[in-house]
Amino acid sequence: VQLVESGGGLVQPGGSLRLSCAASGFIFSAHTMHWYRQAPGKQRELVATISPRGLSTDYADSVKGRFTISRDNAKNILHLQMTSLKPEDTAVYYCHDNIFWGQGTQVTVSS
Repeated sequence: VQLVESGGGLVQPGGSLRLSCAASGFIFSAHTMHWYRQAPGKQRELVATISPRGLSTDYADSVKGRFTISRDNAKNILHLQMTSLKPEDTAVYYCHDNIFWGQGTQVTVSS
């Protein structure tokens, strides 16, 4: 199993980023998928969840209305569209399938 995140970077407050997670080695379309994040000195927290067919999503209160999780089961890719970014969104972002973790991608929101 491999989960490879990409799309992180440095962005100014109010900006946007789109994260991607390329999945392989398992039946992606059968799995609920999650985005988590971990800021320095803090515990890893759940950001967003999407059902196997993408019909149901859920978000942490802190990102609701700003972040959108989506998936392309034909391409085995998970996305996280992040808008109106805030400094407190700075963290390493990980995708997770309830068993495996990717290596993470750094998101830094700073002016």
